[in-house]
Parts: sequence; C-alpha cells; structure tokens
Amino acid sequence: MAHVSLYRRFRPDSFDKMVRQEHVVRVLKNQIAAGSIGHAYLFTGPRGTGKTTVARIFARAVNCEHPVDGSPCGNCPSCVALANGSLDITEIDAASNNGVGEMRDLREKVQYPPVSGKYKVYIIDEVHMLTDSAFNALLKTLEEPPAHAIFILATTEPQKLPATILSRCMRLDFKLIPEEDLEKHLMRVLDEIGKPYEREAVAAIARAGAGSDRDMLSIAEMCIAYSEKLTYEGVTAVLGAADFHETCALVSCLLHADGSGALEKTESILSEGKAVGVLVRNLLDLLNQVLVAKTCVSAERLLSLPKELFSQVKDLADGAESKAILRATEILAKTESELRYTTSPRIVLETAILRISCPADDYDIEALLVRMNALERELNELKTSGIRVEEKRAEEVSTAHKAPEGARDIPEAAQNAPEERAPEPDYPFPEEEPIFDEAYFSDMIIPSETLPKAEQPKKEPVKPSAKTPEAFKASAPAAAAPSASEPASVVANPAAAPKDAQKAFGQFMRTLRKTSRSGVLFTMCSDLEAEFEGETLVLISDSETIVRSLKREEHVKIMTEVFSGIGITSFEVRGRAQMPKSGGIEELKNNFKDYPIEFK
Repeated sequence: MAHVSLYRRFRPDSFDKMVRQEHVVRVLKNQIAAGSIGHAYLFTGPRGTGKTTVARIFARAVNCEHPVDGSPCGNCPSCVALANGSLDITEIDAASNNGVGEMRDLREKVQYPPVSGKYKVYIIDEVHMLTDSAFNALLKTLEEPPAHAIFILATTEPQKLPATILSRCMRLDFKLIPEEDLEKHLMRVLDEIGKPYEREAVAAIARAGAGSDRDMLSIAEMCIAYSEKLTYEGVTAVLGAADFHETCALVSCLLHADGSGALEKTESILSEGKAVGVLVRNLLDLLNQVLVAKTCVSAERLLSLPKELFSQVKDLADGAESKAILRATEILAKTESELRYTTSPRIVLETAILRISCPADDYDIEALLVRMNALERELNELKTSGIRVEEKRAEEVSTAHKAPEGARDIPEAAQNAPEERAPEPDYPFPEEEPIFDEAYFSDMIIPSETLPKAEQPKKEPVKPSAKTPEAFKASAPAAAAPSASEPASVVANPAAAPKDAQKAFGQFMRTLRKTSRSGVLFTMCSDLEAEFEGETLVLISDSETIVRSLKREEHVKIMTEVFSGIGITSFEVRGRAQMPKSGGIEELKNNFKDYPIEFK
C-alpha cells in the first residue's frame, strides 16, 4: 500500500471533524439547512487553515440527498458518485491555469447541467494568480451564473482580486488555529497511529506549525520518522534549532552586558553549522519565553517546556530586567528583517549582539534605561545586605571635621579627602565690576559743572576695579545697593525736580547706576530718549522688545523708586511707533490755543 502523508490521510470529510473555523462552518450549515445556497463564495485566510477542505465538504453537502447536520451523509447515491470522482465537482488550480483560454473554456462548460447531483461546483484555488484577462472572462459568469452552478474561490491574498470580483462573492475569512487546538488534533493523530510521544514534543510541533494544521502535520511526519518515540530533543534536532542550553548561555550574556562572552557563544553556535537566520529566530523564541516567564503567573503551563528547560528560562527571567529583554527583542527583530537584504549576515548578527550586550556604548534611550535599571538593582541589593550608603558617608564627613588632635583616628579616606572651601558670599555685582563711561551719556546728561551748587552731586572718589577676588571682596560692601527698607542714595525734593527732559534723564541714569542691582535694566535704559508731556516724563525706544521688557513689574518697580528719588512722580515708556509725528503736538497747541486739549 502506497504511503499517504498525514495531512492527506487525516483530512476531514465532514464539518464536525474540522479543527476550529466554527464561524465559517456555522454559516454554511445554516445555508444548507435553509436551502439558500449562494452562487459564489470567497474563502480567504492563511495557508493550511482548511479553505480547500471546507470547499470540498460543502460541494458534497449541497448535492447530498440526506445531509446530516449540514454535512454529507456519505451513503446516498450522490455522495457515493462524488466520492468516486464526478464531473459535478471541478477543481481548478489558478496558479497553472491562469490564462483567459481556461476561463473561456470554463464559461462554456458551466452551461451543461450536473450529472448526478443538483449543483455543479467549481473550486478555483489560488484565484489571485489569474491574469486580468482571465478575471474579465470570469466576471460575466459570476455576475449571471446558471441556477445549477456554484463557484468557490480560495486565496491567501484577497487584496489582489479586482473589486468587481469581490463584490459578487460571499466572503468568509478563515483564521489561524490556536496552539491548544493544534496540540489536541496532533495527539489524536498520534494516538490513532500508535506513536508514543512526550507532551513537550507535541507542544513544540504545534508552536512550529504557527497556526497552520497542514504545516503542523508535515513537521510531525518528519519528527515521527526521526526516532521511535517523539521527544522534545528530537523535535529540536529535526527543526534545526540551536542547542537549548547554548542558546540560554548566549541570552544570559546578552542580558547581563557580557559582550565578550556573547561573541564567544555566538561563534561557538555558528561553528556547528547553524545558519544565522535560524540562530536569530531561536534567540527571539527564547527571549519571548523569558518574557512570558517574567510576566505571567501561569508561564509553565503556557510554555509547555520540560521542567529542566523551564527552570533555566525562569532563572534567566528572574535575573534580568524587563527593559533589557524588550530591548534585545526589538534589536533582534530588526536584525531578522535586515538579514534579507544583506550579503554579510554574520557581521549584521555580531553587530546586533554587541549592541545588546554593550548598552553603555549605545546612545539609544532604551540602552540608557537598561543601565539605570541595573544601577537601581545594585542599590537595592546593597540595601538588602544591610549597607546604608547615606549613613556611611555621613560618618566619614563627621569624622573628617574633628579636632586635629584626633587626626590619627581619622579614617584614611577622610584624611585624603579634598579640603572643603567655604562658600563664596553672594555679592550684588560680578567679580569684575563693569565700568561705565559717563562720556557715553554726554549727549543726554548736563555736565555737573553747569548746574547750580544746590543741584551739583557730590563727587565720589573713583573706585578701583576689582581685578582680584580679594580686592573685590574689600570694595563690594561699599558698592552694594541699599535694601528696600533703606532710603535711596539720592533723595530730592519733588518741587526741585528738573524741568528739562535730558537733565532729568541724566540724573535718572546716574542714580540708577548707583542704586540698582540690575545691569540689564541699566543697559536697556541707556539707549532711551526722553521728552516731557506735561508733568509726565516719556521714555522712548525704537525696540518694541525693550519697551515690553521695561514694562515688566520688576523693572517698573525699580524705575519708580529711582524717579521718586529725583522728584519725578510720573513717567511712561513708549515705542517710537506710539509717538505722534514731529511737531504735531506743538502745531495743535498753536492752532487751538482757546480750546482745552488733553494729551495722553
């Protein structure tokens, strides 16, 4: 008897034997029971999920004379005829019959009535492989098919089908099969063929199937032929994966920043003939298992690993930070995609290994978080071991400040500690006092020699600039500005306030220089122009930025105190754009002498 592969031997022949896809099966069963059969169906989904199998079962069920719960009975004349091969069910592989000629031939044959059943069913597999001309030839038939014709289109890439085809079909999406259901199906198959197995080996095969029942059975057939009993080690060997213990050692080096050890382990695994892509996939699988073991309480049940192997995974999870595991996973996932386009896969892998194992040399934010987590873990270990860093440091500092007579008792660390200097006093001026040249303001300041004696300011001796810190410390107290509670250094009677704007502004600048701590305020006021509007001294600037800054509360407060000291009680800061044109006010005064005009 010729050998039949497992996936063909155990292909379901009724809806009840299908592995999952309950949503698809229920729709088809209800349509059969109600007799409302559609003329065109589109089965989409990943490979190996049962699209063609369901199409065959449905094709026999719609022709069955006595369907059992929507499935073909297998005993009626129609079922017997279809089981032996009949022209009423036609399967077309669109990958090899994708031309317009095949679709024209199909359009002609579809007109003939069925031979033994009620319907002629056409199953077109991989329908996305048809050419544009073939789709156009099929379109008219799908739009107005004969009453006895049913079309079932199966594809893994529905996005490649024209919208005109999609709109004329009932679409049913097949899903990937969960690992738990794949394990149950595989155990039923192994029990039926009498093959002994380990539960961990079954779980490994189900994971390798990646949601596809056909792929899982194909892998299982290879593993069954490997040894008399299906073991986890045998499955690992058949799949070509790296040794689990060596992979665990490599992951441990990666997560604990051992770059040298990681490279050595990588070279050792690759020297055994393992492909770079296979090693990357093995590392990703193991990192995923480590992350599951770290975050899930029921990790042992979810991973289904032998106890010895799970204990290694658990040890890796307990000794690593989640950030480090995630960072390593992200780097290796990116490396896996880069391997498709590189001619030097080994170099790409080793670069990724070094990036993971040397976070201190990586400027990525994730690397910084990994280093911070490592430092926090070390501090926690110190605290749990009874070492209090703060208390130890405080004891050393207090011992270092004891009297010299006990110097022989001072710890060596405290004796060698650098001498602590007293903090520098907070002076109101910088170390080197800025020197302002009064000649700079000669165009706006009335020379003091021309003033009346009552208004001449007292000449103060010029202070030498502080070239050294000691000279500055000696001169700084004399130059300090008075506090808010002390009177201003220049106090004048408001009645004796200067009436000339330039003279008033000159006194303001001299007083501001002596009393204000703000060098920025003095600099901003240096370029102002002054005019009197009635009793208000208007300060004018070409820069709107300076105007906005001078109107800030802290600057207005200082200027108000200085102006009050020289007898000016009202002042205003304006921009050049806010001033009337030259001669405008005087012209108004002269033209309207008899009318009271208020200038604002």
